[in-house]
Amino acid sequence: MSETFPTPSPADWRALAEKALKDRPLESLVHLDADGLAVRPLYAAATGVEPLFAPRPSEAEGRAWDLRATIEGDSPAVVNAEVLTELEGGAASVVLRGAILKDSEPLAQALEGVALELAAVALDAGLEGPDAANALAVAAKGSPRAKLLFHMDPVSAFAASGAAPRSMEEHLMLAANTAARHAGAYPDARFFLASGRVAHEAGGSIGQELAFAAANAVALIKAAVGAGMSVEQALRGTVLGVAVDQEYFDGLAKVRALRLMWRSISRAFGVGVPAVIEARSSRRMLAARDPWPNLLRLTAAGFAGAVGGADAVVLEGFTRAEGTPDAFARRQARNTQLVLMEEASLGRVDDPAAGSWYLDQRTRELAEAGWEEFRIIEAEGGILDALRGGLIQPRIGRARQAREHALAAGTVHLVGVTKFVDPEPRSTHTDVEVETVTAGGGDVCEPLTPIRWAADFEAGEA
Repeated sequence: MSETFPTPSPADWRALAEKALKDRPLESLVHLDADGLAVRPLYAAATGVEPLFAPRPSEAEGRAWDLRATIEGDSPAVVNAEVLTELEGGAASVVLRGAILKDSEPLAQALEGVALELAAVALDAGLEGPDAANALAVAAKGSPRAKLLFHMDPVSAFAASGAAPRSMEEHLMLAANTAARHAGAYPDARFFLASGRVAHEAGGSIGQELAFAAANAVALIKAAVGAGMSVEQALRGTVLGVAVDQEYFDGLAKVRALRLMWRSISRAFGVGVPAVIEARSSRRMLAARDPWPNLLRLTAAGFAGAVGGADAVVLEGFTRAEGTPDAFARRQARNTQLVLMEEASLGRVDDPAAGSWYLDQRTRELAEAGWEEFRIIEAEGGILDALRGGLIQPRIGRARQAREHALAAGTVHLVGVTKFVDPEPRSTHTDVEVETVTAGGGDVCEPLTPIRWAADFEAGEA
């Protein structure tokens, strides 16, 4: 015998909510985020939300996204051992950072035994991205099927450091010319990373991060076309980058919103090319004094990237706030994604967020907020002029201050930092930090300095 349950109406919910709130008004459940968007306690069909559908770009059962591991180092032999460990342990691709990127010989040694036709290799070289790209192109030995991710992102490097050895127009064209030179030999390669993470790590809102990524992409695509690449080549050669943190609903909505924004951008260029999105775990959410709760935050971030439909998810080690993660921390990061893939089975669902009125509405509103900020940046002359003119930085600063005030007031919490603080946290181990120094002498801007929300609280306990 089947039983039919009644479907409650918004009016039914309202009556129960008012009873539970007692003397508090119902409006107290509504709050504004850093973009000024209202987040409501209830979403239903009556809100008139337009359904969104964001199917996964991959049809691989259970492995619908690319598990990408970060490896930092200067010794080719050490990096090679770590790369092989990551790939043998379940990673599908790697991001490399450090002195090994400076020349093709040490990079080739670091990639010894890696089948580049199967495992993609991405670079994180800042303003030296073109030199690193040339080194990777040589190390790949001309294999036309090599899955190379040059990840040149000069705009983010400039914004983070506030300095560049040449004018940024020169850096953009150098990256574009490098991409054009290798496009023929490596048809499966992707050349640019149009990331908005630098805005996120400086304390920016979701809308500001999305806008930065969009404006970054437009600058890179225009430079690539100017270097002789076709519009389609430039679009297909661009990967979009965002950060995901412990606020997983916002994180997955952010990934979906960026896909909507990219659709409008690619159509504006006259070519409908699907977005390729890399989601990396946020550093600003991490704690240093007691890093163990970072494992929970990183799990939430991985969930957001996976459910949001990111093509690749990069989780850094839980000790990243203290230094370069060691083998244990990297293993934890890798296994977190493996559990999400193979035990939680997130990769077996085509679009896990489909059908949620809240997530559909949130996705749409974040895309609109990001698009409005993107239009402002473009009206200011584009991403480079907006950075050099100090126009973006104050807006991100206001978003950061609002979040800092919320943490100080206790309206927002970080587990293990502002609430449920362990008086005797266990120590951890990290490797020596890989330091990078950006040379000046060319362009300058006020830097978007990365922050950590926990830093002030940890300093007060010292």
